[in-house]
Amino acid sequence: MSGIDVAVTGIGLVTPGGVGVGPSWAAVCEGRPTAALDPGLAGNPVRLACRVPGFDADALLGARRAYRLDRFVQFALVAAREALADAGLDPHSWDGARVGVVLGCADGGPGTVEQQHDVLRDRGVAKVSPLLLPMQLPNMLAGQTAMEFGATGPNLVVATACASGATAIGTARDLLALDRCDVVLAGGSEAMITPLVMAGFAQMGALSRREDDPATASRPFDVGRDGFVAGEGAGVLVLERTADARARGARVRGRIVGYGATADAHHMTSPHPQGAGVERALRAALADADATPADVRHVNAHGTSTQLNDLVEAQALNRVLTADPLVTSTKGVTGHLLGAAGAVEAAFAVLAVERGVVAPTANLSRLDPRMDINVARTRTDARVELALSNSCGFGGQNATLAIAAA
Repeated sequence: MSGIDVAVTGIGLVTPGGVGVGPSWAAVCEGRPTAALDPGLAGNPVRLACRVPGFDADALLGARRAYRLDRFVQFALVAAREALADAGLDPHSWDGARVGVVLGCADGGPGTVEQQHDVLRDRGVAKVSPLLLPMQLPNMLAGQTAMEFGATGPNLVVATACASGATAIGTARDLLALDRCDVVLAGGSEAMITPLVMAGFAQMGALSRREDDPATASRPFDVGRDGFVAGEGAGVLVLERTADARARGARVRGRIVGYGATADAHHMTSPHPQGAGVERALRAALADADATPADVRHVNAHGTSTQLNDLVEAQALNRVLTADPLVTSTKGVTGHLLGAAGAVEAAFAVLAVERGVVAPTANLSRLDPRMDINVARTRTDARVELALSNSCGFGGQNATLAIAAA
C-alpha cells in the first residue's frame, strides 16, 4: 500500500467544543476546556465529563428519525452531513455502489442498553422496546449512515477501543487503494457517558477525580495529571483518491499519506512499558508515507492525561522523531472521546496542516520532567507539511495516521 495518496475533501465534527467544525476548531485553538460536573452522573464515583453542548437531535435530524437512533448514531449522521456538504458531494446524484462507509466505535449504544435494562427490571419484558438491538448494535453506526446517504458500497464498523476512529480512516484508505470504492465516509462516533460505563472506568482508576476544579481535570503531559475525562462526539472525513478529487475540482484539505497499525500484545489496559507498539506504529506510518522522522513538524498525540499512557507515548515520540515537532493533545479541551477520538483528532491534524495553526495543550502547567518533547502551550502559527495523529486503545491496539498538506 506504500505511496497511496488519499485526499480529505470534507470534514464534519460534533465535539464538546460544539456542533460543527467551526466551534470545535475554535475551542481547541483557544485552549478552552469543556470538562464539567455532569448531572447525569449524580451518585457515581466520578461525575466529570465533556458533553456536546446544545445538541438537539430532533432539530438536526427530525424527531421521528432521532427517536429511532442511539446518541452515537445521531452524532455520526450530523457529522457526516457536514462533511458531505463540505466536500461538495450530493448523495442524490452519486453512484452509491462506489461509496463506502467505515466508522469506528468502542462500545455501540450503552445508553440505550442501560435505559432498556431499567425498563426490563421495573416494568417487565413486555415493555422492552423492539428497537433495543437496532439502536445499540455497533454495526448500526455504519448501517444507518449508509441508509441516510444511499451508500451501498463496502460498509463496516471497526472496534479497536480508543484507536477505532483512526483505524477506520486507515481501513478506508486501503479500500480506496484497492479500488473497492471511489468515496468513503470514514471516522468514528461515541456516546459512552452513562452511569454504568463511567462507573466501570472509575473502578479501574482511569478517570481524573479533580472534581473541585473540573475545567483543569484533563491535563495531558502535565506532572499533576491523574486520569482522563470522558467525552462524546463524532468526526467524519470524506476520503477520495487525490487524483479523482482534483479531477472533479474538489478542494483538497489535506492528504492521508501513511498509516501504521500495531498491537502491543501485552496487557488488557496498560500500554507496553517501553512503548514498543506505539513506536512501531509511528515508524510504519512514516514508512508508508515514504517520509523520514525529520519531516514531521506536528503531532496530535493520543495524550489521554493518564500517568502511564502519556509517559510511554512521549518517550516513543522522543525516540522516533528528530526535528522537535510541536506536540499537542486536544484532549485537554475535548476530554477523551474514546472510539471517536482518533477520527476527531485526525480532523484537527488536517486543519492544523491546512491552516498552519497548531492548537495548544490545555491545562499544561508543568511538563512531566520525564518527557523530552516540545509540547505546544499556546496557539502557534506554524507551517506544517507533515503531521502525525496518534491513537492507542485498551488491548494494546495502536494506530498512527500521517497527514500531509494538499
